Amino acid sequence: MSRLRSSFVIVTGVLTAMGLATYVGAAGAAPQPDMSQIRQQVNELTSKYDQANQQYDAAAQQLSAARVKLSRLGADVTRDRASFRKMHTEVAQIAAASYEDSTMTSAAALLTSSNPQAVLSQASLLLEMAGTRNEQMRQFLAQARQLSDAQQQEQRTEYALAALEKQRQQQKQHAAQLLSSKNATLASLTAQQQQAVEVTAIGAGAGGTTAAAYSGPTSTQADKAVAFAYGALGTPYVWGGTGPSGSGGGYDCSGLVQAAWASAGVSIPRTTYEQWAALPHIATTAIKPGDLLYYDSEGHVAMYVGNGEIIDAPQTGLDVERIPMNTSWYASNFDGAVRP
Repeated sequence: MSRLRSSFVIVTGVLTAMGLATYVGAAGAAPQPDMSQIRQQVNELTSKYDQANQQYDAAAQQLSAARVKLSRLGADVTRDRASFRKMHTEVAQIAAASYEDSTMTSAAALLTSSNPQAVLSQASLLLEMAGTRNEQMRQFLAQARQLSDAQQQEQRTEYALAALEKQRQQQKQHAAQLLSSKNATLASLTAQQQQAVEVTAIGAGAGGTTAAAYSGPTSTQADKAVAFAYGALGTPYVWGGTGPSGSGGGYDCSGLVQAAWASAGVSIPRTTYEQWAALPHIATTAIKPGDLLYYDSEGHVAMYVGNGEIIDAPQTGLDVERIPMNTSWYASNFDGAVRP
């Protein structure tokens, strides 16, 4: 599929989502579209897409952290449960030497329970039963409390993880709806009208390069980040992607620049909003290769690679490419630059 065609598969979704499918109909039956309105609506949808993408990235990052936490909590629960069970044997001797009335027998039965909360609910009774071995019983109750807390944290984390997964999928579905392609809408525009819209779209209209070798220096961290970005040329844009070894085998815009700087030994945040907030801002007149340029209310990022060019992972349907930084969409949506 050509770059023009692939761009317009996306643009058609834009037009449909923004209610522009009314242009489809019998020849001469519908009014000609106002191209300035179409451009504006395309840009508005691009902004929504960028925002949804970064929100997806943030949810994915939180989801990853929740999974790590759940794994750690699972290990804690396993360890605490083993300690809790080990103390059963020790406190069973206390139960055997305690009162023989029905109340105390019932309380003693708790000592064989695998439910730490049930044990804790009768703590005062168990302490009374312990008699002179009160301290040993207190240690057992402390272990029951530790296990109960770990189990509750594990459960809360499982609930949070499920909620994050649902949120992430909703954001992905929302973006898919925004970019859904409609061939009928595409067919309703002339080739000239398509070109007029295409040149205002992100990552399109500049005749970008998707294959080029890096021949610059590699002595600094910025040089290494640029070299990495060159190596990613031609890699497909992937929603939420962090690279060939990560999600989906490709990159989204923030995933590309994060991976590039990581290859140079520099850790930067995952999303464009976090990067913009955390990294030092620099004047546009001072940008150097490796600096990050932000667009669309900080919803999109590309890397400056020198000679007035940037490398960018544009959007679904396009590959990582090198294009002039003064390309229409980028020039009109530029916010500023940072230096990791």
